[in-house]
Amino acid sequence: MAPTIAMQVVHLLRCSELDRGAHVREQWVADSLGISRSPVRKALAYLAELGLLEREPNRGYFLARAAGEFRRVELSGVDDVEEGAYFSIGDDHLTGRLAADFTTAEICRGYGLTTRQAERVLARMEREDLVRRRPGRGWQFEQVLTTAEAHDQSYRFRMIVEPAALLEPGFTIDEDAFAVHRKQQEQLLRGDALLLPRGELFRVNAEFHEMVVSCAGNAYLLESLRRVNRIRRLVEYRHQAERQRIVHQAEEHLRLLDLLESGDLSAASEFLHTHLDAVRVRKTRPRTQH
Repeated sequence: MAPTIAMQVVHLLRCSELDRGAHVREQWVADSLGISRSPVRKALAYLAELGLLEREPNRGYFLARAAGEFRRVELSGVDDVEEGAYFSIGDDHLTGRLAADFTTAEICRGYGLTTRQAERVLARMEREDLVRRRPGRGWQFEQVLTTAEAHDQSYRFRMIVEPAALLEPGFTIDEDAFAVHRKQQEQLLRGDALLLPRGELFRVNAEFHEMVVSCAGNAYLLESLRRVNRIRRLVEYRHQAERQRIVHQAEEHLRLLDLLESGDLSAASEFLHTHLDAVRVRKTRPRTQH
């Protein structure tokens, strides 16, 4: 499977300390990993789709950024026990295996964590508004999306609110914010779609949409979007592992910025509606067909 081999290639490149622009030879990778060239070829193409490599016709693949920047990779697994427990806890709650109310001791037993590790994981979830401490003892999940239908409805809500925000009479582009978010989206195309952990990918993309809506100058629209983003965070984490989709979304985000900066707010609004609808279908249709 290309992502599995790709993860091995990334680790190989990270150890190689190659500079940006270095030639990544197919045979060298195959020899280093002890595998045939066919799966290596697929893995290199996959990494090129994610922006870590650049393909030049008749020449091969070259590093799009220095290998030393490959500091964290999350293709199909997790980096440590706490990160793994974080997502397992979330998945177990979404699938009904973990009740809304629970204790730190239950987390320790269920996920093989020490008390200190469990406290760090739960503190992170608390910072992200996923759980809260119960009065007295224990923890409780906050309101989160747990069904495909609710997930679908969250996108339909956003399809109403976000495109309308672009047509508000007070809509004004924030040039500084646009520059910051344009750079972040461009970095996703240059490899961050692969290198950033799932939580960070969600933050970057959620804050992009919140930034665009904030330009409408309507606090009610912005707060409603922020609330939806808080309660959809857990279910969205599952989709952040689909790295090729992140690349496509970043391309569309950049297109949206271009439309807004051109002053064609009507076209931008239509484009945003189409963008959200396409993402909705990709993320909710598989679970609604069962």
